[in-house]
Amino acid sequence: MSDKTKVDDQYWNAIAEKELKGKSPTSLNKKTPEGITIKPLYLPSDVPEQAARDLPGFEPYTRGVKATMYAGRPWTIRQYAGFSTAEESNAFYRKNLAAGQKGLSVAFDLATHRGYDSDHPRVSGDVGKAGVAIDSVEDMKILFDQIPLDEMSVSMTMNGAIIPVLAMFIVAGEEQGVDKAVLSGTVQNDILKEFMVRNTYIYPPEPSMRIVADIIEYTANEMPKFNSISISGYHMQEAGATLAQELAYTLADGMEYVRAATNKGLDVDRFAGRLSFFFCIGMDFFMEVAKLRAARMLWSRIMTDFGAQDQRSKLLRTHCQTSGVSLTEQSPHNNIIRTTIEAMAATLGGTQSLHTNSFDEAMALPTEASARIARNTQLILQHETRMTDVVDPLGGSYYVEALTKQLADEAWKLIEEVEELGGMTKAVEQGLPKMRIEEAAARRQARVDQGEDVIVGVNKYVVEDEEPIDILQIDNTKVRDSQIKRLAQVRKSRNPKALECAIQNLEDVAKSGRGNLLEAAVEAARARATLGEISDAMERAFDRHKATTRIIAGIYADAYKDDAEYKAIQSRIKDVADDKGHVPHILVSKMGQDGHDRGAKIIATAFADMGFKVDLSDMFETPQEICDKAIASNVDVIGVSSLAAGHMTLIPELIELLKAKGRDDIMVICGGVIPEQDYAFLRESGVAEIFGPGSNVLDAANALLSQLVGLRRNR
Repeated sequence: MSDKTKVDDQYWNAIAEKELKGKSPTSLNKKTPEGITIKPLYLPSDVPEQAARDLPGFEPYTRGVKATMYAGRPWTIRQYAGFSTAEESNAFYRKNLAAGQKGLSVAFDLATHRGYDSDHPRVSGDVGKAGVAIDSVEDMKILFDQIPLDEMSVSMTMNGAIIPVLAMFIVAGEEQGVDKAVLSGTVQNDILKEFMVRNTYIYPPEPSMRIVADIIEYTANEMPKFNSISISGYHMQEAGATLAQELAYTLADGMEYVRAATNKGLDVDRFAGRLSFFFCIGMDFFMEVAKLRAARMLWSRIMTDFGAQDQRSKLLRTHCQTSGVSLTEQSPHNNIIRTTIEAMAATLGGTQSLHTNSFDEAMALPTEASARIARNTQLILQHETRMTDVVDPLGGSYYVEALTKQLADEAWKLIEEVEELGGMTKAVEQGLPKMRIEEAAARRQARVDQGEDVIVGVNKYVVEDEEPIDILQIDNTKVRDSQIKRLAQVRKSRNPKALECAIQNLEDVAKSGRGNLLEAAVEAARARATLGEISDAMERAFDRHKATTRIIAGIYADAYKDDAEYKAIQSRIKDVADDKGHVPHILVSKMGQDGHDRGAKIIATAFADMGFKVDLSDMFETPQEICDKAIASNVDVIGVSSLAAGHMTLIPELIELLKAKGRDDIMVICGGVIPEQDYAFLRESGVAEIFGPGSNVLDAANALLSQLVGLRRNR
């Protein structure tokens, strides 16, 4: 620290102490969830020496992967979307492209993600929900009708069923007259994070990693313009990870994928330049800016350690998406402001492309109007703010440079922890990252419930009478019937012998470990094998993965140990237990193919700490399976967590099954992403309580206890 800085620091301390009436300025320090101490003032002495020498476009790329960044070319505006059928999605894409969107990002429905055809009995409530249904090459051809695949970059968020989806995309391109060597875009193909948080896996970790490596190999050889993997931290933050965890585990996943490819004999510089990343951008503005800067710096270091010589191999190129979890059902128009702030953090951090969420996505798929607002958010940032005039405008900020270094150091500690376990595949098998993220999610929810983390319109400045907003409703039955009809046509028109030969070859490649799975799947897609048939062929070789569910104990008990309301709830639980003769017993359940289990895990953790007896169902259960488990365990309540619009079909089905078994005494409650417009239907169906996004866990417990007491008195 220079003498001048020391004098300035001492002078500021004296003034600050005076303003604080004798308190030390350190009393204003804040501690982030990442464990980083944030000071009220940053000085030149806080800036790492390297930062003064950093330039954009040069190692370690902290300031950007290109020398001119947005001054030379703005970020790509993407819109992540898929609506029920390929026809509807295609119409939406073409309209958006005409309105200024520059690339396509495809959202698939949950049946597709999990490798099921639309006529499979396990996906009756999932078809066309949360994305587009793809069963065959014919669907893929309709999806990109009149969209020239030799000109358009296409991003596809797909992991579990990545082999059939990518194979069908390649064949759809061929039949549009576009050779696979010309296709450009990105597939997510990031299976490790599925085992940690999102859960749309199909096969166990080891064969899943073989799929990743085969895709990297195939695209390196056949598709030079295509990014074979988008290593995603997005869903980690959405599941509750701190930014240090998101950063560390995303880069650790990347390291594991590089190892998988090099183990197949690929030179690192042959494929590393086509790897890309995908980060979530939440409301911690400066930390998000620092995260993207730290990510580039650390990846350059990691790839140098892997022996990369080509500078392109050391570039961390990233797509970003604004947070979904930060969106609230309460005062939803506030979400427009949140998304704008998050978009600014992503662009000031130096993302290459960006998707901005629509303000109504806490309740349903976006409407055309809300999607236009989200897209215009980026257009306004690009054209009206002059943000694109300067490369890395926050570079040199004492605070941002210091934060970048601190966050990188915290992330590196977590990477070293994973490496000590033998890499991310081993860490995932042992459940370490999943456990760390679930703990962070529970702590975050406890801070929100206690009002320590303020969410405007949710736990502070609450508006009592909200004006309803229009939402997009998907007729699941209509979509499924349409898909089943097209499936029947495809199956009827194809060559059975060619199909059988192609499917058998794919299964042989999977079982033997020889050959390339994607290459074999392309042949199967040409023979008009369906997505489910291709997935089943590999499942016969690999098996289907089933995760172990567990409940974390002690986090809520620790956060609320001195809280009067929490103790009052514990007292009420004892009273109900005395009245009923047993502790109130709840089965927290997930039905359908929705893999987002953050809400279910938080409720299970919190309610268990309060004193409820809690069972947590496996993922992907059917209403019949939940009904049978509830009756076998003789629970008092079934709590259904819904985040992908299956509540309109699956919950009424569960209630009818309970009635048919003579157990309509088992109360059904639900929570998650449920539009208020659906509440009346659910209540008429027999749902006792509904808890939308942002519901306070203690309020939910009190409401449930009141229902249990009322139910007891009415008997």
